[in-house]
Amino acid sequence: MEPAKVDPDTVIACPVCDALHLDRDLPDRVIARCIRCGEVLAAPRAGAMTRITMLALTAIILMAAAVFFPFLQLSAQGLVQRASVFDAIMAFSRGLMAPLSVAVALLIVLLPVARFGAILYALAPMALGWHPAPHALNAFRWAQRLKPWAMAEIFIVGVAVALVKVAGLARVELGPAFWAFSALVVITVLKDNFMCRLTVWKTLDARSRS
Repeated sequence: MEPAKVDPDTVIACPVCDALHLDRDLPDRVIARCIRCGEVLAAPRAGAMTRITMLALTAIILMAAAVFFPFLQLSAQGLVQRASVFDAIMAFSRGLMAPLSVAVALLIVLLPVARFGAILYALAPMALGWHPAPHALNAFRWAQRLKPWAMAEIFIVGVAVALVKVAGLARVELGPAFWAFSALVVITVLKDNFMCRLTVWKTLDARSRS
């Protein structure tokens, strides 16, 4: 007896355990989970694309403030030192520490901005009711690939841990960039919470063909 043939366009695979599920259109705010591992497969929400677009634009603006505004100020024995994220990157830009400077710039600044920019390019036209931009599918694909490497939120957690240790040696004053980075973390979490990747893929594919 031959195994039943399955149309690949009618099934979706769980991104965690690869279990196959029938692809069905879901009502708003209904969550579909993997029957094997419980991973969320789809969670469509009305107006989510517009919210994601606005959050991504907000994140880019916050990143510009977080990089160039003063991040913190250290005071010890009458000496005061202010520094921004840009200053920290440039401080290691020469000599043997240059690779560290490149890594910080990429993981903390450039890759997150590139990811937010790719999301804007892919979703903003559709949020405005237009057809997707050329190569929008590729842009969204790269946005998903860059997600593990965009580490702005990990950076702020590491800074918070470091500040606890530094506080015993000097007076620490947090600058506007610190709060911009903190807001950026919140915005990133909200954006990822609103985004249903399966719905975005299906919408991009459908509107690209129309």
